[in-house]
Amino acid sequence: MAPADQKPVVFSGIQPSGELHIGNYLGAIRNWVGLIDTHDCIYAVVDYHAITQDYEPRELPTRVFDMAVDLLACGIDPARATLFRQSDVAQHTELTWILSCCTQFGELGRMTQFKDKSARQADNINIGLFTYPVLMAADILVYRAGYVPVGDDQLQHLELCREVARRFNHRFGDLFPEPNPILSSTPRVRGLDGQAKMSKSIGNTVNLRDPPEEIAKKLAVAVTDPNRRRRADPGNPDVCNVFALHERLSPPQVCAWVREGCTHATIGCVECKRALAGNMAEVLKPIREAALDLAARPDYVRDVLATGAARARGRAAATVLLVRRAIGIDG
Repeated sequence: MAPADQKPVVFSGIQPSGELHIGNYLGAIRNWVGLIDTHDCIYAVVDYHAITQDYEPRELPTRVFDMAVDLLACGIDPARATLFRQSDVAQHTELTWILSCCTQFGELGRMTQFKDKSARQADNINIGLFTYPVLMAADILVYRAGYVPVGDDQLQHLELCREVARRFNHRFGDLFPEPNPILSSTPRVRGLDGQAKMSKSIGNTVNLRDPPEEIAKKLAVAVTDPNRRRRADPGNPDVCNVFALHERLSPPQVCAWVREGCTHATIGCVECKRALAGNMAEVLKPIREAALDLAARPDYVRDVLATGAARARGRAAATVLLVRRAIGIDG
């Protein structure tokens, strides 16, 4: 437990998929930014997690860079939070091996995400995919973080992390806290297809750097209330994914106008989408402008990651030293 004068430690990581999309921002990154005022925040671009699936090695550095640019543009302040690339801190992988010896095979086999990902990449069911949750546990525990912002889909992994921490503490001494989840108050954002969550691989996203005309183009084909087939048909905003985005991005008076107009068929889906496109473009404008500025200053972005990695290494090394002593590696 942190002393009263210290902020509680938060860790979270995000895979380098390139540019962020609106689902990432609403579901996670906006929450990350808000935590900086009240917590000691450590955020990583987790490139080692990304190599558990098929990828193009030449593209990975660009994806890491683009992710860092967008995180900074969204408001992750490197003066008040630690931002770094996971692979620059070797203690993550060292602790992964140690924690692997405290993790049961059957526990990993029960992980839902392993089963789902194995089905999606049946020709590449690698050991890294199987032990992914152990690396995630090491990411968190190497900073002895007490809190982890996660979505519902990661709760099972976090519970395994808590169990591994308990098991290590029981055998080797009380070293790790059992991290607690910080769940976003924003419901999961569905993609523009209205079905799956936003994903670049599916192609149902709006990216944070999309210009207004691209936003409008993407929203023009977004799925709305499936039962509203004509403009004259009354709609149900509560089952409309476009309205769900309005609620997260548009002013209350616009949301009220859309709800009233949709319910009574005084506005059509085209008008609803146009209003959302305008509001979304306005919300994303400062992020897009900041990202374009940062992308033009690559040395600064790389320096932020290098400085963050140096800071993270110092903290991680202190933890691993205690771990090595506890398990008998260093007497």
